[in-house]
Amino acid sequence: MKLKSLKTVTSSIAMLALGAGIASADEDAALIINGETEMVVRTEAPAHLENMDEIRSGWTFRSAETQALQMDDFDNPGMIFVDQAIDTWNQVSGSEEKSCASCHEGPESMKGLRTQMPKWNEAAGEVWTTEMYINDCRENRMGADKWGWNAKDMVNMTALIALQSRGMPMNVAIDGPAQATWEQGKEMYYTRYGQLELSCANCHEDNYDNLIRADHLSQGQINGFPAYRLKNAKLNSIHARFKGCVRDTRAETFKEGSPEFIALELYVASRANGLSSEGPSVRN
Repeated sequence: MKLKSLKTVTSSIAMLALGAGIASADEDAALIINGETEMVVRTEAPAHLENMDEIRSGWTFRSAETQALQMDDFDNPGMIFVDQAIDTWNQVSGSEEKSCASCHEGPESMKGLRTQMPKWNEAAGEVWTTEMYINDCRENRMGADKWGWNAKDMVNMTALIALQSRGMPMNVAIDGPAQATWEQGKEMYYTRYGQLELSCANCHEDNYDNLIRADHLSQGQINGFPAYRLKNAKLNSIHARFKGCVRDTRAETFKEGSPEFIALELYVASRANGLSSEGPSVRN
């Protein structure tokens, strides 16, 4: 049964190239948001990538119609949730009667943070994601309840924080104490999972720019997250996307916020070093 599944998948991947030429994305288009902020959507691959010479934003793989949605904040449906997050930013919560603004003033104080995430937290002795920093503030500074990883307030807040770094180059550190976690994430990226025996690399490194069913495979870059997906009409976190991908291999997936997904996020985020931070982006 397992061998049969593998043969089927191998045959399917071999057929991907047949549809590659009919994708409607304008791969050479320039992403300029609001007519003024130009994004780097293609650039030389970082030195630690062994099998790719150029990296490309997921935006370059989308249809012209989807690309257009991200080029104007009035058309970008993800910006609705950013507006909601601004209200939450100023809302007093918890036993300490504080808001985010009590310590950080305006959201612009978060400028540059998204480009470094996830990163090593010296005090905690481990790699932390944006969600972990948010919940640490809520629990230990505000005396408020933690948010769930995919809770609406959490995803909205990560979008607001990401927006402050829009246009800045991703620059995720992978050396020093973070290296062991990065190596773990790299191993996961190339490990085959599930009945279909597929790894992240099988789609996003070996077959990007090809079609699988109706989907134009991208390089799987996460510099645009959180991303508004037209498929489910909401903002999606990085780990929610990871979970969906692993599930698609017909494997038992990991949980959002698990050590496995934190390691994978660190590795995948580093693959985008040099591309612009785009969040909130628009994807299929």
